Formats: sequence, structure tokens, C-alpha cells
Amino acid sequence: MTTLSSKLLLHDREKFADLAVDSVLRLKGSGNMDYIKLIKKAGGTLSDSFIADGLILEKTISTGCARSAKNCRVMVANTPMDHDKIKIMGSKVVTNSIKDIGELEEAERRKMKNKVDKILAYKPDVFINRQLVYNYPEQLLAEAGVMVIEHADFDGMERLSAVLGSQILSTFDDPENEEALGTCGSIDEMMIGEDKVIKFAGCSRNEACTIVLRGSGQHILDEAERSLHDAICVLVSAVKNHKTIYGGGNAEMRMSLAVDELAKSMSGKASIAVEAFGKALRSLPATICENGGYDAAEICTNLRSEIVNGKDTYGINMFGGVVADMKELGVTECFRVKE
Repeated sequence: MTTLSSKLLLHDREKFADLAVDSVLRLKGSGNMDYIKLIKKAGGTLSDSFIADGLILEKTISTGCARSAKNCRVMVANTPMDHDKIKIMGSKVVTNSIKDIGELEEAERRKMKNKVDKILAYKPDVFINRQLVYNYPEQLLAEAGVMVIEHADFDGMERLSAVLGSQILSTFDDPENEEALGTCGSIDEMMIGEDKVIKFAGCSRNEACTIVLRGSGQHILDEAERSLHDAICVLVSAVKNHKTIYGGGNAEMRMSLAVDELAKSMSGKASIAVEAFGKALRSLPATICENGGYDAAEICTNLRSEIVNGKDTYGINMFGGVVADMKELGVTECFRVKE
């Protein structure tokens, strides 16, 4: 969590730490970060950021459909929903009359009607498609009482399929397949800032959540996203392996001292390489100090002195730019990440 703390403002640090912890705990130990989605919406301040139960899709519900649905069966598909034309580059169709053109268009409409009928045979309440849904199939689905969501992004489709417990369908020949559709407690259209989004709550695999980041500008949002993503990755590793070590540069400084002792017992060029590795380890606490705007040389020297004098739990206190006891401050890092 030190990365998150050093990058965000003081009054936002605890809030973002809580957001990271809450989102990871929802995974129930699975460690599947695909269930955690981060979206950025300009406007407001970082303090306005929040965690939403379920998944938020940055799309809108098609015109003519209900704006919400409860206890619904959801079909997730990746299929063309324009007229099923034979798409051959450079092909031409030559007709002798307007009547022939009308017959061609009618044949295309019949093909699309048959496709929609196959979709409706699954009895979905919501139809989400990766590709565009054109006016005619959209009208047919809306008349059947099906909510239509079109042009969902690829990542959103994969994530929706995972949390809804559904398959991503491209053909519709097996309406008896019970695993084809997913289930969701509620789907609602809501506003975040000036944008409409769709919220999926009560998904069949309820580990999913969405963290909505708010901020005054894109640069702040990008920095908050990077910091929060780093913190979530660390927490996921910590959940998988509960071992922790003291943070604040403690581990790196202790390892550098051990490496220096090893170098003293060696001869030749190998000793130079080992010394260089010890120096590289000491650069990590120095970087922590520099990120906080502190005097890295003085603090790292003090830290080295305290550890040599037997204070093995000491590290850098980033609140005041001093050396302090990490055990008392409760500053720890995931052993797996450090390893």
C-alpha cells in the first residue's frame, strides 16, 4: 500500500485504501482481477470516487426498450445484427427492376426475422451484443419485451460473461442449453457525471464490482487508476499468500547489509558484482524517499545505522520523512510481491 499512499493526497489515502481492500475481499479468494473494473469519469474530486456493487457497462440501453429489468435472464452475444447480406468484396447485384430490389430486401428481412426468432427461442429478458444492432432487429426484440444493449466493448463482454455465468453466443441453434444465458438481479440505467451507464447488480457470480474514479482532470484520474491498480495487485497477492514483511525499505536495507557481508568474504570480480547488487538494493529505499520529496541520502544512512545497531524492524516513515519502527506503525508488505 506504500505506492498508493505516496501518490495520492493525504485526505484521499484512506478512502482509496478502503476501496482497494473492499474490492479484493469481494473476490472471496479467487484472485480473478477480471471481476474488478475501474472506470474514470471526469468531474468532482477524488473523494467522490466510490465502489459499485456489480458491474458497470459504459453503454446505453437502446431506444424503445425498458430502462430497467429485475431478475432477468441475459444473453451475451457476438453476432452481426444488420441484414445478413453476402459480404463479398467487389461483388455486384444486377437487377432489371425496382421490384427485384424489393424482393431482395424482403429476403434479407426474412433472414433477419428468422435469426431474431432463434434468439427469442432462448427466452432472454436482455440481449447484449458485441456488434451493432440495426433498427429492424432492434424493433423486433423491443416488441418482444427484450432489453437491447449494443456495441459493448470486447473487455466488457468477457467480463459480463464471467460475472453473469453465461456463454458468449455467435450461433443460436441450441435453445435448450441451460448454460447459454446468465442471470442478474437488476439492470438499471444510471448517470455518473454527465454520462449514462448501465449497472448490473446481483450477478450470479457476485464477486464482481466496479470502482468509479472521479477527479477534476484526466491526468489526476490516470494517476489514481495506476495507483489503485498497483494496490489491488498487491492485495490479491497478499490474499493468496498471507505472509507479510515490514515495509518502508526495511527488507531492502537488511538484504543489502547481508549482501555486503557476503561480498567481504569473496575475492575477484565476483565480489564487485555482489557489491553492485547490494548498492542496487539500497537504491530502493532511496527511491521511496525521493518520491516523498525527502533527503534520501540522510534518511537511508540513518536507516542503515539503526538496522546495524539491532533495530531490525525499522524503516522509513513517509508521514514525517524519518526513520521509525514499522512494527509500531503497522507498515507491512506482501512477502509474495517482494519475493
